[in-house]
Amino acid sequence: MELGVDLLAILFFVALAAGFIDAIAGGGGMLTVPALLSVGIPPAQALATNKLQSSFGSFSASWYFVRNGLVNLKQMRLAIGCTFAGSATGAILVQHIDATILTSLIPILLVCISLYFLFSPNIGAGGGTPKLSEAAFAFSVGTSIGFYDGFFGPGTGSFFTICFVVIAQLGLVEATARTKILNFTSNIAALILFILAGLPIWKVGLIMAAGGFIGARLGAHIVISKGQRFIRPMVVIMSMGMAIKLLWQQHPQWFQLGF
Repeated sequence: MELGVDLLAILFFVALAAGFIDAIAGGGGMLTVPALLSVGIPPAQALATNKLQSSFGSFSASWYFVRNGLVNLKQMRLAIGCTFAGSATGAILVQHIDATILTSLIPILLVCISLYFLFSPNIGAGGGTPKLSEAAFAFSVGTSIGFYDGFFGPGTGSFFTICFVVIAQLGLVEATARTKILNFTSNIAALILFILAGLPIWKVGLIMAAGGFIGARLGAHIVISKGQRFIRPMVVIMSMGMAIKLLWQQHPQWFQLGF
């Protein structure tokens, strides 16, 4: 399909904002997917095109974190492999299994995450003893959340971050950096399957990818320079925002006047 220069410019800036938000707290898809649908792109192609553009954003943030020494890729190789396998499996199974149960459960989990970050002032300080070994974390968390991202998606960044903080006992900045590595991994796995199915709209996706790349680079810089005091409220806001959006989609009558 052909879009005018004005709509492409809007999508570029939407992706830039989404990339910035996603690098800090996740949830950039809350902006990009509705934007793609609003210009008339069918849902399947919108999701595939979103994976294309978000892969560039997550790569941009990941690269910045690696270059600044926040992530050791060799240390994360098992988690990366497990996340890739989980995401690819989820992307295959979503074509055959009803995801309705997840649409009901995920908003509740996102609200719990936002409340946990909101009312735990010392969360993300780091330095505690990990509750799982790196291998156990990779197989359990990497595989399961990777599967979820390939199967459904919303809130993946929040789920990875809370696991890195609570289970791996990492500081919030390092947790955010590692989250973005695994986000990129799961994006690529799902994107490969979307490409094989011929779903992404390349012109739109690559223009948005340029915006997402720039936005994610700026967001990653904020993570390092501002640290926990900026990340924590952003995680709360984005987790609660995603929960409200999903609930509104499922139960629009709840948000009507007179409820």
